[in-house]
Amino acid sequence: MMDLTSAKRACVIGAGFGGLALAIRLQSSGIATTLIEARDKPGGRAYVWEREGFTFDAGPTVITDPDCLKELWALSGHDLSEDVELMPVMPFYRLNWPDGTNFDYSNDEATLRREIDRVAPGDLAGYAEFLEYAAGVYQEGYVKLGHVPFLDFASMVKAAPAMIRYHAWRSVYSMVSHYVKSEKLREALSFHTLLVGGNPMTTSAIYALIHKLEKDGGVWWAKGGTNQLVAGMVRHFERLGGKVMLHDPVLRVHTIGNRASEVETVSGWKERFDAVASNADIMHSYRDLLADNPRGPAMARKLAKKRYSPSLFVVHFGVEGSWPGIPHHTILFGPRYKGLLDDIYEHGVLPHDFSIYLHHPTVTDPSVAPPGKSTFYALVPVAHMGKLPIDWDQVGPLLESRILAEVGRRLIPDIDDRIVTKFHYAPRDFALDLNAWKGSAFSLEPLLTQSAFFRGHNRDDKVENFYLVGAGTHPGAGIPGVVGSAKATAKLMLEDLQ
Repeated sequence: MMDLTSAKRACVIGAGFGGLALAIRLQSSGIATTLIEARDKPGGRAYVWEREGFTFDAGPTVITDPDCLKELWALSGHDLSEDVELMPVMPFYRLNWPDGTNFDYSNDEATLRREIDRVAPGDLAGYAEFLEYAAGVYQEGYVKLGHVPFLDFASMVKAAPAMIRYHAWRSVYSMVSHYVKSEKLREALSFHTLLVGGNPMTTSAIYALIHKLEKDGGVWWAKGGTNQLVAGMVRHFERLGGKVMLHDPVLRVHTIGNRASEVETVSGWKERFDAVASNADIMHSYRDLLADNPRGPAMARKLAKKRYSPSLFVVHFGVEGSWPGIPHHTILFGPRYKGLLDDIYEHGVLPHDFSIYLHHPTVTDPSVAPPGKSTFYALVPVAHMGKLPIDWDQVGPLLESRILAEVGRRLIPDIDDRIVTKFHYAPRDFALDLNAWKGSAFSLEPLLTQSAFFRGHNRDDKVENFYLVGAGTHPGAGIPGVVGSAKATAKLMLEDLQ
């Protein structure tokens, strides 16, 4: 254990994946770090409920690039496996269309080629070209720039030639369509942006890098649930000497001049720190936490003009029986693709149809349900509350019934008789539980004009020892994204604290 008696002191606000990863990096480098979480459990969006013997992860549920997690333990000579057991998920996803077509997507080359040949005959050569493109953007956008802070416009200019070479101004769907002709394969190769809050029709083609990320690193599940990855990170942070405070929301980050000086919580606790980083929602970080400094309201006004990712409506349910035929991750596409995305991202209406992401962890890990039973959640993207200001107390139960009916129609015929327990989580819950602006589930929408330098900066431009980590800053949402943001932010903080 390193001697921290004379160490510099840092505070990280919010124990989501980004906050946890940053806290581990700081503590591993000898910075005495306090991690403060508003809720009764760590995890942020990766919250967990336990009901009637079922474990329900709030999400995220797709773990990619396990090396970015392993690195957090390796910093201090430890191993991820001391605290977390990662289990491979195969296939990565099963995609299902209303006409009954299934497509199993994985990195098993032979199987994948057979699947493409069956569902999209004639597109194999195009798929190979797309993969080459995805490998290029992965190298430029993730390996080279995913952990690099963009603090000034010059850094953006430096990255521009590579972005231009890979047609970053085009959308993921547009680039996929350039390579493959089958509409089903186009949907199969472009839906991934939805997992980080992006519309495949408008999100930069750079996000095609997700395919290479999954192909190389696989898709994984933490035994016991994503919550066990959170618990493992907390355990590791505390082992290093870090301090965790739960169930005490931060009220204010006090400043003296252009420096953050002290953190105050709702309970009245106050402490001085050399540096403060926020993993909270970006609007909440500026509008509320920095309310007493002119920078807070000024930045909040700017942020209010930006575009935010949609919210989510999630139905958690536990059922009788085991379902070996339903994979861990299933996408049940609806009858429309572009039209549905327009409704969610542009028009702000609640459509009659929907695409469902069905999460079934019990098929990989039976420990998350009682014997002979199964844990599921069904997730649909919905417009955020700024676009769709409806009463979710009224609409929620109706939408829950419609979603469960669709899962029943397509996969579990007697679902109503089998349900043991169920509940749903709506945009209003994101707003109330997570201070998420407009109930957005992924913070700022990942548009090219809201990426890198145009996203929240890892270090604030005015309050010189106030930092951001998580979905609202570079590189964006998703576990690899926020863990990457922690790497970028930690580098700045460690340089500044020397």
